[in-house]
Amino acid sequence: MNETGVLIQLDNIRRAYKMGAADLEILKGLSLTIRQGEFVAIMGPSGSGKSTLMQILGLLDKPTSGTYTLMGRDVAGLSEDECAILRSKTIGFIFQMFNLLPRTTSLDNVVLPMLYSGLPNRLERGKELLREVGMENRMLHKPNQLSGGQQQRVAVARALVNRPQIIFADEPTGNLATAQSEEILARLQALNRSGITIIMVTHEPDIAAHARRILHIKDGRILSDVDNAAVAQNIPAGPAAPGALPMASPAPTAASPTPPPHAPESKSSMFPNVRPPKISVSEFSEYIASALRAMSANRVRSALSVLGILIGVSSVIAMLAIGNGAQKAIEARLQSLGSNVVMLFGGAPSSRGVRGAAGNYSRLTLEDAKAVRMASPDIVELYPEAEGDVEIVYQDKNKVSEMQGVTPNYASIRNAHPDYGRFFTEAENENEARVIVICPNVVKKLFGDENPVGKTLKINRVDFRVIGTLPSKGAGSGDQDDMVFTPIHTAMKRVLGTVYLHEMAIECANPQSIPAVMAAIETLMRHRHRLPPYKENDFRLRNNAEVQSTLSGTTKTFSSLLGFVAAISLLVGGVGIMNIMLVSVNERTREIGLRKSIGATRRAILLQFLIESVLLSVLGGLLGISLGIGVANLVSRFAGWLVLITYPSIALSFAFSVSVGVVFGYWPARKASRLSPMEALRYE
Repeated sequence: MNETGVLIQLDNIRRAYKMGAADLEILKGLSLTIRQGEFVAIMGPSGSGKSTLMQILGLLDKPTSGTYTLMGRDVAGLSEDECAILRSKTIGFIFQMFNLLPRTTSLDNVVLPMLYSGLPNRLERGKELLREVGMENRMLHKPNQLSGGQQQRVAVARALVNRPQIIFADEPTGNLATAQSEEILARLQALNRSGITIIMVTHEPDIAAHARRILHIKDGRILSDVDNAAVAQNIPAGPAAPGALPMASPAPTAASPTPPPHAPESKSSMFPNVRPPKISVSEFSEYIASALRAMSANRVRSALSVLGILIGVSSVIAMLAIGNGAQKAIEARLQSLGSNVVMLFGGAPSSRGVRGAAGNYSRLTLEDAKAVRMASPDIVELYPEAEGDVEIVYQDKNKVSEMQGVTPNYASIRNAHPDYGRFFTEAENENEARVIVICPNVVKKLFGDENPVGKTLKINRVDFRVIGTLPSKGAGSGDQDDMVFTPIHTAMKRVLGTVYLHEMAIECANPQSIPAVMAAIETLMRHRHRLPPYKENDFRLRNNAEVQSTLSGTTKTFSSLLGFVAAISLLVGGVGIMNIMLVSVNERTREIGLRKSIGATRRAILLQFLIESVLLSVLGGLLGISLGIGVANLVSRFAGWLVLITYPSIALSFAFSVSVGVVFGYWPARKASRLSPMEALRYE
């Protein structure tokens, strides 16, 4: 046979399917040649193999054995994605059941193949074809708003949108009335006259009569191969096609169409590039639109998926806000103790859990304080402290609180500046003035809403004048808001009657100087207390920076634990998304088959369903951020807790929610991408 213009060449094609332990052979050594520009009708009873043959010709399936050459190239070595790209650029399909996307307009259905081919001017091309098939007034209608004939016309326009060289029509008139059938067949004939090769599957002789060549298939073999035009002109039949029974073979006639003007001259140049095109902005936008349509069509199901992510994200934000607030409150409390502060206490430290005997307990004095102040040049400030419980009386109200006698520099070292009034002065300390600064709980108990500054109260029956009030130390401060402060000389001589100090607070120049200061103080105090080398210290030194670091680390761990527990709910929401996406894949199996048949690669299907999963997560994340901030503010308002919402925690929660969408959506998306187009189209 002359090889000029050969488009399709099948040699000894066999196709068998596994049916349990046995193989069911559908095509049995079938050979066939189809030239460019032919109109071929494939006929045969149910189970004869005609649909299987079309699936192999249309690259939706591969033969078990034999050779399939398309445009001069053996397609056996092509991957599934390469076959998809080849279908997109070379082949157009017209299905019996139309296979239009139900929630998509006629125009979007027509231009869908152009997404996968990467061709430009999608909308212009789609509108042009819809006008050609008489659907210019139905461009924005959805399939359920169209008749059967109108849907098939949209399907014809879709098959032509990428300017294919071959159109496969599977029972294109099976669901149409007679008038509509004639219209579709007339269009197929017109397309064939323009140079497009038409391969049509039908079981009706009157439909097949419109073709120029008719193949009869039975039991997986070509029973006859008839040139319809030659029969109509009473031209004697030639030799049978390879593998067929002796019947008329096709021969070129004057009526046979010539290749279209744009047809390539050589076989090597006819075969298109099968490299996948880059994902365009329009393709990405279509994926997003498709995901939104799917979510809109299943609102309740999508809402439940979003709810799982929403709860997870809001929990993470609220828990982190509470944890950060607790950490901030503790840091504020530690800050009130003073930064870079070393505490010196009298008495030996615990030894094996037992405190030293009373006789070994040393006391600190004001003379010790003066000596310690000069122990190191890195000591910036020092205040001694004497303390004891006192009874405070104001009019008919009384309260027992802790009195602390301190020097005036206490306010700067401990960052404890009065919010009303003032702190006492050095002159008042030297003169043993009976002045006092009180804390919020004392104000509330004794004065209520009355301004205490300038008022006189009795402490252990001694009159004292209130000169200032200190601000609250914050949540969890406990007894820190239940104290009163007076000059140390006043406290020791007029109230407590003691010459010993409870502790000293030494402020260092910076955190780096703390170890050197502690070493200098230890050397000084051992010398002042005449301690030999073999005896342990009879005093204690405590580094507030170490305490602050320990507590900060503890609160950070606590915050992380809260966030981790809340993140578990995000994982539960992710499982919900996976479940919903698996259901969506099952429901849209035919859509997946359609997209693959018109050129969608595995990457395209994977990306489409992955975007849908991520959109669900993003929507849940955005709503969860709003809810989490609201919950945190409600907790702060009604529980009185300090909450701290930070941008990093919001960003972390949102990023985690998106990651959940990607991780839990990948498996369903991958499952969708690996579906066989042939099996997906058959799915019920």
